[in-house]
Amino acid sequence: MLTHQIDPDSLAALPRGAGVYIFRGDSPLPLYIGKSVDIRSRVMSHLRAPDEARMVAQTRRIDFIETAGEMGALLLESRMIKTDNPLFNQRLRRIRSLCSIRLVQSPAGLVPEVVDSKSVNLGSTPALYGLFASPHAAATKLRALAEQHHLCLSVLGLEPAGRRGCFGVQIKTCLGVCVGQEERGIHDARLFSALCDSQVEVWPFAGAVDVVETSGTWVQRHRVNNWCYLGTQCSRALSPCHLDQAVTLSDAAPREFDLDSYKILVRPIMLKTAVVEPVAPSAL
Repeated sequence: MLTHQIDPDSLAALPRGAGVYIFRGDSPLPLYIGKSVDIRSRVMSHLRAPDEARMVAQTRRIDFIETAGEMGALLLESRMIKTDNPLFNQRLRRIRSLCSIRLVQSPAGLVPEVVDSKSVNLGSTPALYGLFASPHAAATKLRALAEQHHLCLSVLGLEPAGRRGCFGVQIKTCLGVCVGQEERGIHDARLFSALCDSQVEVWPFAGAVDVVETSGTWVQRHRVNNWCYLGTQCSRALSPCHLDQAVTLSDAAPREFDLDSYKILVRPIMLKTAVVEPVAPSAL
C-alpha cells in the first residue's frame, strides 16, 4: 500500500459515513472522485488495489464531503465528475446530447423515430423509449429488438426492402409483414411490447421537489426538477475546508434533463421509497 506520499492527516480524517471523496495530486484537476456509504473503508480499498497503484502513486491528499445518505453521495459524485473532470474517472462523464425512440403513427402503421434532447424535452415528453448517447446507439438497440422479437428491419426504417421483402424474410428472422405474410397491426403490437420495458418515466410532479435524507438531526434536501439535480440544502454547515466543493441551491441554475440523475432518482421516486416534499414556486 503506497501511502507514504499521502498527507497522513487527510487519511486520519476520513469518516465512516456516507459521502464523496476526492483523490488530489499536484495537478489542479482532481485525480479521482468517488462515493461510498463508508468513505474511510472505500478509500482504503483503493489504496490496496494493485490496478490503481498508478493513481495512488500520484495522490498527495484525500478530501471528502459527507452527506446525510447514499442518494446525496450519488448526486454529488455525478455533479462533481461532470464539473471537475477528474483524470482517472471514466464513467459519469457529461453526455452533450441524449437520444430516445418514439413511435409515430404513419398511414401504414407505427414507425420508430429517433429523437434527441435538442428536439424534445426528455423527462416531460410521454411515450419515449430508452436513453442513448447517440442515434447510432438507438439504432443498434432497435436492431437487437428486431432480432429478438422477429421484427422487420425494413418496416423499422433500418434497411430498404426489395420486391421480395426484407432480407429477414429470407433468413426467417422477419415474419413477413413487409410482404403481407403478417398483419401490420400484429407486428406493431409486438414492436410496442418490445419497447415498453425501456419506457422513460415522465417527471411525476408539477414542478421542483426536494428529496429529503436525514442522518440523526442532520437534514439534507436535494432539489430536483424534471429528473435534473439542482443542488442541496443542508441543515448544518459543512467543514470550511470542504465548503467550496459543496453544491448549494444558491449556485445551482436549472439544467437540462440529466441521464445520471435520472438513473439515481427514478426508482426511489417512482416506487415512493424516497421522502419527497413539493417546493413552493416562491422558493425557486
